[in-house]
Amino acid sequence: MSSSACRRLLSKCTAPQLARLFGAEASELKKTPLYDFHVSRGGKMVPFAGWSMPLVYDDLSISKSTLHTRKLVSLFDVSHMSQLALSGPDAERLLEHSTVADARKLSNGSATLSMFTNARGGIIDDCIVTRDGPDSFYIVANASRKNEVIQQLQVENERKSFDANIVPLIERSLVALQGPLMASVLQRGLAMDLSTLFFMHSAVTTVFDIPDCRVSRCGYTGEDGVEISVGSEDTVKLVERIMDAEEVSLAGLGARDALRLEAGLCLYGNDISEKVTPVEAGLTWCITKRRRKEGGFVGDDIILNQVKDKPNKKRIGLISEGPPARSGAAVLTAEGGKVGEVTSGCFSPTLQRNISMAYVPQDLSKVGTKVDINIRKKTFPAVATKMPFVGTNYYTN
Repeated sequence: MSSSACRRLLSKCTAPQLARLFGAEASELKKTPLYDFHVSRGGKMVPFAGWSMPLVYDDLSISKSTLHTRKLVSLFDVSHMSQLALSGPDAERLLEHSTVADARKLSNGSATLSMFTNARGGIIDDCIVTRDGPDSFYIVANASRKNEVIQQLQVENERKSFDANIVPLIERSLVALQGPLMASVLQRGLAMDLSTLFFMHSAVTTVFDIPDCRVSRCGYTGEDGVEISVGSEDTVKLVERIMDAEEVSLAGLGARDALRLEAGLCLYGNDISEKVTPVEAGLTWCITKRRRKEGGFVGDDIILNQVKDKPNKKRIGLISEGPPARSGAAVLTAEGGKVGEVTSGCFSPTLQRNISMAYVPQDLSKVGTKVDINIRKKTFPAVATKMPFVGTNYYTN
């Protein structure tokens, strides 16, 4: 189904019907501080990770919203994400034991993508870790994995007799401003020089007269962007000020998913899970040389053996013909044997091609390898492709 057809279908659904469609009761869903703002701006609200979140807005289709982000700038509500503060004399040790992060390497204000891992080497969650000080860190984890992440930290803190404090930042919200015009828009209301803040770095500053905002130069789109952590009571005020810029449009989950897939970024529950290791997911680069040499994190024996000997399967990118491949579609050899499964897929608004991710055996993971994908009992040709599908535009030093 095209994004326009999807939008037309969703526009005819009531909130309770959408909740049933996405597998949740509307009364059970949490709401971000921007819920009423989304509704007033024509946001079509759907259940996502236990929250009521905008899928798309009346003024732009998913495809047009994706292209707007690539060409101009869009604002996303990501307040459903879990924000945590980790502090104490053993905060660094607990973090390095619970994740594959090289926390020791992080300077104040710098951040890294990392993963919480289990004893089997599987990924409990992927996260962004930022060092705030000698004994303090800021963590952003996925909404659906909040309980698992907190449990991992609490259990390992007690089991290893570490002295660390884990505090969920429940009174803070998160919005993302993404796209090539982000810097020009945000600088108008920023108390610091944004040109000094590089990709994967963070600073606490004043944004549009709102103090104590954490601005992190990162995102989930592949474009230059920031995520702004703000007190929940000031979230609407901040967003309204940002939206005063005519270049900015609101974007929902539909565009966010297309953008992250074009950028080759994983979605937890689809592309990574507790049954997939960082090495299988193609995220070995998140494990530094020191961590590969010293280990010391949960599941290190399995993960480090895979780094050395290579795993049996690997996440790859695919470009395919026919209708877009969706999660669960079988990847086949020319002879018809199933060798893998698509984990995410969509029609790329930027490339005007079908793109997807899948796990296949190592010998089929080389770029240029031809396979077939089974979609609704028909097979369509696909070719393994280098990711990201769309080049990234991060603001690096």
